[in-house]
Amino acid sequence: MASVESPVAHLVEFRVLGPLEVLAAGRPVRLGGPRQRAVLAVLLGHAGEIVPADRLIDDIWDEPPETAANVVQGYVSQLRRSLGRDVIATRGRDYAIRLADGALDLHRFERLAAGAVAALDEGRPADASSELRSALSLWRGPALSDLRDVAGVARIADRLDELRDAALERRIEADLACGRHAEAVAELAALVAKHPLRERLRALQMRALYRSGRQAEALAVYRDTRATLVEQLGIEPGRELQGIERAILGQDPALMASDDAASRRGQTPPSASILVAALAADALPGLVAVAEPLAHGPQRELVVAATVATPDALGPLARSVSELRAQIAARGVTVRAAAFTSRQVGADLVRLAAEQEARLLILDAPAALLDDAELVTVLDAAVCDVAVTVAAGAPGDGPVLVPFSGAAHDWAAVELGAGLAGALGRPVRLAGATVGPRGRDASRLLASASLVIQRGLGIDAEPVLLEPAPEALVDAARGAGIVVCGLTERWRREGLGPARHALASAATVPLLLVRRGLRPGTLAPAESETRFTWTVAAAGG
Repeated sequence: MASVESPVAHLVEFRVLGPLEVLAAGRPVRLGGPRQRAVLAVLLGHAGEIVPADRLIDDIWDEPPETAANVVQGYVSQLRRSLGRDVIATRGRDYAIRLADGALDLHRFERLAAGAVAALDEGRPADASSELRSALSLWRGPALSDLRDVAGVARIADRLDELRDAALERRIEADLACGRHAEAVAELAALVAKHPLRERLRALQMRALYRSGRQAEALAVYRDTRATLVEQLGIEPGRELQGIERAILGQDPALMASDDAASRRGQTPPSASILVAALAADALPGLVAVAEPLAHGPQRELVVAATVATPDALGPLARSVSELRAQIAARGVTVRAAAFTSRQVGADLVRLAAEQEARLLILDAPAALLDDAELVTVLDAAVCDVAVTVAAGAPGDGPVLVPFSGAAHDWAAVELGAGLAGALGRPVRLAGATVGPRGRDASRLLASASLVIQRGLGIDAEPVLLEPAPEALVDAARGAGIVVCGLTERWRREGLGPARHALASAATVPLLLVRRGLRPGTLAPAESETRFTWTVAAAGG
């Protein structure tokens, strides 16, 4: 097939909301074998970003060959021949895909969904329903269904499917506001059977049944939901479901309101969940001390979880976790707690984070750090941001220190660090090197990052220039109250690296090692639920 050169690049359409497809002038483009297709899928999943070759290598191989960098380069060359030379740009060993406006079906979906969410919030449910139906019509099946056996693509696909689920829930919400209760009851019955642990669907089901005059059935849904959550996860229903049950029992008139704005006043908004999970059960109190500041305020909640290997140890652990939950709740934090048996802790924590729609997963650092198989499972598979905590405990009195080089995981660290600084009332210090790769110091980069977090989060950041040596970073950390540091792109093959390893070895205050996820983070606005990802960089752009 002839290549698509840049003059007709605007005719190229990329599709990820189903099997990977590319159409040029309406005709399918041959994309090569599975790994070459996976390279394109990862680039499309990070459209608008620079993607290091190391990330591509780690995403498409479980055990990369020694020639992986050259193989990726070959895949990119082949894709350029098929798609056009200007579609994939290179910068050294980094790559970026260039897309015309509207060329990616994901972007069209997000645009329609964002407009619909705005319409719903403005009390125009009919418009919202119509736009969400148009957005959902772009889906041709499960996202990237032909490449699910490639780990890096599977993570992207899981997040994309979450977007479809969120948009579907919003569409049903709009339909309810339009008075389509009977239709929603039938549709929700099938969806709940398919996704029994998705609490938002259960909340919509209760609302639809109540508006259809089936109050007893609505309350039965709550009882069934509670029994399912307790049995499978050891956790109580969240604030939204509890609020709807109270409203039904109290015959709250807002539950029957046809006006969407009035209806929204009668419901409890969903919370942004922060999952605190311990690989070692005795680590929970220290992890809570790190996470709790982030959970204060409206629409935030902590979900605290711990596991044991055998059933005979479950009772004591459950009592301990319940006592911890009561202590946290007494301090005014919305919190739920779970204790369960597990022989695959990493996989179970990934599942729990997905089911609870966590924005952030905070867990303790095992002695082996990145050589620990359970931790690697979490870092590999969790869709949300992950913060691995060394020396967990209450932050000290000093500022929040964030070493920053501009890499993807660094932006997630900046977001988390800024959130902690705001919650603790501490300053943020962004640390960079006195000498960078091009011989310049990092002050320009730190200034750009500071402007972004001021614009996106309203928080100032003080730049700190350090000698490019682990010892200098360790010295700076001694004066901090907490240190938040992004992992490198090469963590799977190279581990922490010298600087982060030095920080972990010398940590006297909490150190959070952050891996950026695909789900919107803790500071993301509520309307970001139908967007693929969100960071302070995106918020400032």
